[in-house]
Amino acid sequence: MIDVSPKFNTLRYARAEGFLACSAESLQKIAAREVPKGDVVEVARAAGIAAAKRTADWIVFCHPIPIDWIEVTVTPEKDGLLVRAEVRSVWKTGVEMEALTAVSAALLNAYDMLKPIDSSLTIGEIRLVEKKGGKSDFTESLPRPLTAAVLVISDSTFAGKREDKSGRIIEEFLGKQQIEVAHYEVLPDDRKQIAERLRQLADGEQVDLIFTTSGTGLGPKDVTQEATREVIEREAPGIAEAIRKYGKDRTPYAMLSRGVCGVRGGTLIVNLPGSSRGAKESLEALFPGLLHAFSMMWGGGH
Repeated sequence: MIDVSPKFNTLRYARAEGFLACSAESLQKIAAREVPKGDVVEVARAAGIAAAKRTADWIVFCHPIPIDWIEVTVTPEKDGLLVRAEVRSVWKTGVEMEALTAVSAALLNAYDMLKPIDSSLTIGEIRLVEKKGGKSDFTESLPRPLTAAVLVISDSTFAGKREDKSGRIIEEFLGKQQIEVAHYEVLPDDRKQIAERLRQLADGEQVDLIFTTSGTGLGPKDVTQEATREVIEREAPGIAEAIRKYGKDRTPYAMLSRGVCGVRGGTLIVNLPGSSRGAKESLEALFPGLLHAFSMMWGGGH
């Protein structure tokens, strides 16, 4: 199976449909509820709903998904039965297989109920009509590329006693987002120095994004949060909350982070944890939704 643990939940939706061609006589019996095996429409609908909830049992690489809503309709038409299925779930993966499974099961059950009285049955095209949700729905098309700075805050790394890993992870991740890292620097755990460099990068260099890593915990030298608060003009608490929520689902230690995020002029400043894993998971929590901040900051609205 594909590892979906790095993904975050979004509202997922899918709609599928299929067709069962049958004789006019069969359609008459369906309408009159005279098919020997019972009510074709109701049984097919129930079968589709039940099958969707068990998709992972027989589609090998499907993940078990908590389905929040499903509807299956079976509509008699001129030449047969049109089956439609809609599925919604707030989850990490799409629900298109659940919708397709619902349609398939409904069609097969209708076929089984009609085959004793109709030898002309044909199951037609089963297809996905629509799907929504996931990162692709939140991709931003910005009018220009973004530039970023990565600041590693650590006395030991600044002194050359410790190799930086989290900063390089951030740099690599941003490169995959087509964001140019114009500045990569290591600073000591000095509040005044951190605040001054943040001001220079925002006011002088005018970078779009600044990511700091480390110095957000409860240690005596952890002053990144205080330095950032000193610099930002408007706080964006939802960004920090998203980081902590995503991290808390993976480790209880995430609740100990004091990182803040906010805006100075046209620059968005984000405090990230100092651990390699924490930095990577935080970025996974933020992208691509974080990029919408620039559409808002540049006057594009919500």
